[in-house]
Amino acid sequence: MNALITFIFSLSFFSAVSLLTETGAAAAEKDGVYIVYMGAAASRKGSLKDDHAQLLSSLLKRKTNALVHNYKHGFSGFAAVLSAEEAHSIAERPGVVSVFPDSVLELHTTRSWDFLKYQTSVVIDSNPNSNSSSTTSDHDSGAIIGVLDTGIWPESESFNDKDMGPIPPGWKGTCAQAQDFNTSNCNRKIIGARSYEADDSSVIKYHSPRDMIGHGTHVASTAAGSEVQGVSYYGLAEGTAKGGSPGSRLAIYRVCSSHNGCRGSSILAAFDDAIADGVEVLSLSLGAPSFLKPELTNDPIAIGAFHAVQHNITVVCSAGNDGPTRGSVVNAAPWILTVAASTIDRDFESNVVLGEDKVIIKGEGINLANIQKSPVYPIIYAKSANKTGVDEDESRSCNPDSMDQEIIKGKIVVCDQDGPYSPTEKKDVVKNLGGIGVVLIDDESRAVASTFGTFPATVISSKDGAKVLSYINSTKNPAATILPTTSPTEYKPAPTITYFSSRGPSTIPKNILKPDIAAPGVNILAAWLGNDTAEAPEGKDPPQYNVISGTSMACPHVSGIAATVKSRNSKWGPSAIRSAIMTTATQTNNLKAPITTDKGAAATPYDFGAGEVSTTGPLEPGLVYETTTIDYLNFLCYYGYNISTIQIITNTIPDGFTCPEESSIDLISNINYPSIAISNFNEKAGRKVNRTLTNVSKDDKTVYTVSIDAPAGLDVQVVPDKLQFTNNGQKSSYQVSFSSTNPLKKDVFGFITWSNGKYKVRSPFAVSSKSGN
Repeated sequence: MNALITFIFSLSFFSAVSLLTETGAAAAEKDGVYIVYMGAAASRKGSLKDDHAQLLSSLLKRKTNALVHNYKHGFSGFAAVLSAEEAHSIAERPGVVSVFPDSVLELHTTRSWDFLKYQTSVVIDSNPNSNSSSTTSDHDSGAIIGVLDTGIWPESESFNDKDMGPIPPGWKGTCAQAQDFNTSNCNRKIIGARSYEADDSSVIKYHSPRDMIGHGTHVASTAAGSEVQGVSYYGLAEGTAKGGSPGSRLAIYRVCSSHNGCRGSSILAAFDDAIADGVEVLSLSLGAPSFLKPELTNDPIAIGAFHAVQHNITVVCSAGNDGPTRGSVVNAAPWILTVAASTIDRDFESNVVLGEDKVIIKGEGINLANIQKSPVYPIIYAKSANKTGVDEDESRSCNPDSMDQEIIKGKIVVCDQDGPYSPTEKKDVVKNLGGIGVVLIDDESRAVASTFGTFPATVISSKDGAKVLSYINSTKNPAATILPTTSPTEYKPAPTITYFSSRGPSTIPKNILKPDIAAPGVNILAAWLGNDTAEAPEGKDPPQYNVISGTSMACPHVSGIAATVKSRNSKWGPSAIRSAIMTTATQTNNLKAPITTDKGAAATPYDFGAGEVSTTGPLEPGLVYETTTIDYLNFLCYYGYNISTIQIITNTIPDGFTCPEESSIDLISNINYPSIAISNFNEKAGRKVNRTLTNVSKDDKTVYTVSIDAPAGLDVQVVPDKLQFTNNGQKSSYQVSFSSTNPLKKDVFGFITWSNGKYKVRSPFAVSSKSGN
């Protein structure tokens, strides 16, 4: 079972969400909803809708209204119900960039912000005029964050607007009304709410921004929740909850529902409205599954994000939950800020106590059990309860219908985590057979806290699992207990890159290093639905705050920081904000050692991009890499699009621009990105790339000197090795040369750092061997 299903399907709200996505070839043969993408919106206003209707009517013989969504603000196009033949016919029309089926995309906090503050805060200097060492202020005016997700539960205290000023005058959005949502649900915190999906249930009969899943509420409060004291999950992880940018406003775009999933056509409609509404940061904790590799012009998120960036909106997306598989990162277009997931220094500890000696085995999981703390309960290995005629692999994994109830009853059962069933499903199997508790052996689940309600259950490592099985096998009457969960902090090492976080290298293309940054995404406490009885443990009221994990949770951490950076530097564009976040990241953990994966291996830029995000460094980065319009146009050229298609996509080609005669995909490495990725490295020819830095500090005269952290076997030279700036806004360029005497046996990584003694501007690089290992 893949990582997304393993750890997210253990959460009850996902049981109703369809994660099925049709791949292009199969879907293209079917009738249904298709997205017709026609590039940038023309400068004329008010006529696009008529143009789209005219195009449809000229091709369709049916009289019924086929139009589903109309895109007319940030870009041009529509979604419509078409036959496969009609879709093919429209694709042949002039001005149409692409036509593709409407796919279903996947949905991919108290301590997390405290940990980031402690772990990554950067004190720039002792200058009394510098504010860079301060943390995010609750009183910042903030920015407008648009959240494309499952909606919002507006009654949560995290969305109160106490002490907030008036709604920004540039806001042009709306607060939708529905059977269960009205304008009074919006305030000075939630300034807008729209919906593009409707549930076909008896409860929700109309398009409503109200969240009935929980995911969107959790994400929104992580990004911009107001400060709420005394928050916990049934007494665990107690503290003060607030978002990364509590002064920011929220614009909610409900694009996902339990009935219809996250439709690409709805996502594009939300992008289109958000561009017109006036948002400044867009946060998307969703994306295509890693096995689906859509072309950029067939990818709703890549399309919408491109035009949002054209309109000066920073777009932050989750990297996906299909790790640790190599090349599984999604949302990897160069105009997107792509976020991986890391752990924090809080653990949800539920320990096992063995025998008369009371040996403690550390476990992970959330259980609110009330059983004796002394080891008085019989404990068995599940395969010893094997049902007659059932394969032992089934019983030792505690799979359904594999164990004898008479043997299980009254005992703690040790299970292996093999097969397709989640930890909570295995818990249910044992519970229904009359077992008293479950100890699950699984290294991956040990890193993420599953929620077991009031049933005694925990997850231990395979190393500790061997100790438990040895005790059971060597003892006549083995006994144990499972302790209720505690939530200690200052756990070490942290951060680590969690197993489920999708990894690089990017496949679209490999010459852009992805993910860009890592942020907390494991066991994050944030706001939840107020009526979720399904999530409530037995005998408990519904939780007001919930603990869940995923790159979905990492994404809004970065969205909140991006909003703070925007509010402090209002003239910065999306690429400057991305650069500030990436070049001030940290690569060390709370042991002052290099960040690792949760299995202890050294993490690389394929795992964490530039490193763990800082809350303060991006506010004053010193220098930034600005990725210009020309960079993105060249990217499209290098990627293989011709100039006529690019003209339709962008509608902003400067006079005289043409695609370079040499438009190799390898030249993508040369666009002015804050990281460097070299693919198919040829040691005989070597490779050279150029970068340009812009001075954004208040220092009139300053000199930066380069330092290089290169792996053995790779020679990296930077010319010049000093950059001098004399005023704010000045640009200076340098060239990096990569060479090697011998062929690289594997992909290698390093960092290039520019420093003037006050600021450090650090960029990762990845050089890919021909074998791609």
